Amino acid sequence: MDKIIEKKQGIARAFTLKALPYWGGILLIISLLFLLLRGNKSVLRVNPDTLTISEVIYGEFNDYIRLNGQVQPMTTIQISPLEGGVVQEIIAEEGAQVKAGDRLLVLSNDNLDLQILNSEAELAEKENILRNTLISMEQQKLSLEQERLQLSTEVQRTRRTYEAQLALFVDSLIAREEYLRAEEDYQLASNRLQLVNERAQQDSLYRSVEIEQMQESLHNMRLNMQMIRRRKENLTIKAPIDGELGLLDVVLGQSVSQGVKIGQINSLGSYKIEAQIDEHYIDRVVAGLEATFERRDEAYSAVIRKVYPEVRNGKFKADLKFVGEQPANVRSGQTYYLNLQLGQPEQAVLVPRGAFFQTTGGRWIYVLDADGEGATRREIRISRQNPQYYEVLEGLSVGEKVIVSGYEKFGDNERLKF
Repeated sequence: MDKIIEKKQGIARAFTLKALPYWGGILLIISLLFLLLRGNKSVLRVNPDTLTISEVIYGEFNDYIRLNGQVQPMTTIQISPLEGGVVQEIIAEEGAQVKAGDRLLVLSNDNLDLQILNSEAELAEKENILRNTLISMEQQKLSLEQERLQLSTEVQRTRRTYEAQLALFVDSLIAREEYLRAEEDYQLASNRLQLVNERAQQDSLYRSVEIEQMQESLHNMRLNMQMIRRRKENLTIKAPIDGELGLLDVVLGQSVSQGVKIGQINSLGSYKIEAQIDEHYIDRVVAGLEATFERRDEAYSAVIRKVYPEVRNGKFKADLKFVGEQPANVRSGQTYYLNLQLGQPEQAVLVPRGAFFQTTGGRWIYVLDADGEGATRREIRISRQNPQYYEVLEGLSVGEKVIVSGYEKFGDNERLKF
C-alpha cells in the first residue's frame, strides 16, 4: 500500500531541495551588497599606540636643509717625485708643520747616477774632439798662410823678371821666346796666389761654421749635463709651500715611481667646508647661497663657492667658504652641521616630517577619521621640505590629523582600523 507524502507547509518549505536555487540567489545578492557597501576598500587593524600621529598646521615654512660638512684646506698641493727611486730617508712625518723648501724625504737612484757618469764621460770626449779639431784647423791655417807667403814672394820675383825681360825685349836685346817665358811664369805665379787666397777664404768660412757647430753641440751637452745633475737634486723631495704635511704614504726601502702621488701639503692660510648634499636639491643649490652654523655657542656664516655637477651614490658635493670671522682653532677634518638657506620663509600648510615619506614619496598619506577610530589613505601633493616640515600643496586641510610614522607594515591597505 502506497504511503502518502504530505507537502511541507510554512517555514519548512524553505529547507527543501526545490528551495536551494533561491538560497543561492539570496547569497549572491548579499555578497554583491557587501562589496558595494565596503567600497572595495581593504581594512587592516593596527595598534594606535605604535603610531605617530601629528596635526596639519598652517605656519611659516623656513626653506632650508641640514648639511654635514667637513673642514678642508682651501689649497692642497700634491707631492709627487719628479724622479723615481728608492726611499732612503724619511725626514718629516705626517702632521708636521713645514716651510717651503724643507726636506721631506730622500730617494736614491743608481740608474741616474750611472747616467750622470756617462754624460760626464761623453762631455769630456766631446771637449777633447773639439780641442783636437781646433788644433788641426790652426795647423792647416798656418800651413796655408806659409804657402801664401811663398807664392807672394814668387809672384814678386817673377814680376821683376818679367819687367826686366820686357825692357830688354823692347830694345831687341833678347829673343821673343825669353820674354814670353818670363811673362808666362809671372802669370802662373799670380794665378797660383789667387787660388791660394780663395782657398784660404773658403777654409776660413768652413772653419768658422764647423767651430760654431761644435761649440753649440758642446754647449748643449753642458746644458744636458746640468739638467741631469738637477735630476739628481730632484731625488730630495722638498715642501713646495708653507703648511701642514697632511699625508706621506711611503716607507723606507719602498720603490717610488715618477709622478706617483706619495703625499700632500695642506695650506693653513684658509679653509673651506665640503658638504655632501642629496641629489633631490641639485637644481636648487647654486653658488652664493648662505649657510649658518654654531660652534661653542657662537654663530658663524658661510656661503657656497662651488657646486660640483657629478652625482655619486645619490649625492653631489659643494664647497662653502667662511664669511666674516671663522671659528678659532680650525682643524682639517672637523665636522660642522650647517643650515643651508634655499629660499625666503613663507606661510604654508605644513605636515611634520616622518618616516611615511620613504614609503609614499609624498604622494599619499593616512588621514584619521573624524571619530578617531581609524584612518583612510588619501592622495596629497608635497612640494618643499626642511628638517622639520613638509610643505603640502594639495590634499590636506589645517587641523586634520595624519599618521607620519613608517608605513612598511601597512601594505596596500586603503583603511586602517584602530
